[in-house]
Amino acid sequence: MHLIELLKQLDTNIFLSINGLHTSFFDGFMYAVSAKLTWIPLYVSVLYVLIKQWKKEAIWLVLTLVLCIVISDQVASGILKHLVKRLRPSHVDDLRGLVHLVRDYSGGMYGFASSHASNTVGFALLSSLILKQRNYTFAIFSWAIITSYSRIYLGVHYPGDILGGALIGSLAALLCYWVLRRYRSAQLVRNNERTTAEFDKTISVWVLGIIFFGISAYSIFIF
Repeated sequence: MHLIELLKQLDTNIFLSINGLHTSFFDGFMYAVSAKLTWIPLYVSVLYVLIKQWKKEAIWLVLTLVLCIVISDQVASGILKHLVKRLRPSHVDDLRGLVHLVRDYSGGMYGFASSHASNTVGFALLSSLILKQRNYTFAIFSWAIITSYSRIYLGVHYPGDILGGALIGSLAALLCYWVLRRYRSAQLVRNNERTTAEFDKTISVWVLGIIFFGISAYSIFIF
């Protein structure tokens, strides 16, 4: 068996192991985590922190974050999915009956690379490089990991899809941060020296905690 086939088989085995570990609570939890609209309050809170600390210069930070998401999303979904054409596990005939789907959600036809992984990892890395706040860095990467994991749990991505997406997001974030530092370095460093209230520094962490609490309540009482 060729190396590529061995890697595919390993990818499938890991996927089935993760996807097979499901409960009614985590069905609702992961379904909500995977929904993009769930995280709008998080993005708003990060926007608030950027504007609070960098004032007018925040426009460059926001544009850089948007550019990072556009690059990571287009490379993962706009280019690679149609170039590689790797079927999602939810669409593979040989896996029918083995894949656990939540509410019959199966996603689009192709899965490599995961745009959820590329977008969340890209946003997490770039925003943590900008904010340079330990608690935020830990919280935002936890969010990115859980969101990426939810895609395997829901049966719409292999682990390899997630790793590919995470790599794309990381490279997009590093590229955008390099551009930001190269052309706006003086202004950003000067404004970053301003002291802000501790609550302002960690508001996004609190928002993340509240969202996860809400998701847990939704999984228990509503889903």
